Amino acid sequence: MFNRKFYMVMMAFLFLTGCYSSGGNIGQLQIYKVPVMEAEWIRNGEPIEFEKESWYPVDDVEHLLDSEVIPVGEYRGVQIFVEKVDVRPYERLYSKFNVNQFRYFEKKKDD
Repeated sequence: MFNRKFYMVMMAFLFLTGCYSSGGNIGQLQIYKVPVMEAEWIRNGEPIEFEKESWYPVDDVEHLLDSEVIPVGEYRGVQIFVEKVDVRPYERLYSKFNVNQFRYFEKKKDD
């Protein structure tokens, strides 16, 4: 009798702990695909034409989670993002560079 109760309690315990989720992977799953190779036009320094303005690639990347950006369009086969917290007029545009890495683009400042 004792063994049967112990077995039932252990099975219930294992079942309930299997249903528990600590959210351990939240924000780490990749939503947007990582390009195999960055587009040649970006590597050549060519701008993105977005909302009638030219945005130029910067020789740097930002470390962002996919959950921190939203897509706003596509340009020449490359998905374009902004940070979720940014509002128009946007400060930067981004393209996915690698896992949690986004190349950013800025408007040329007048000298």
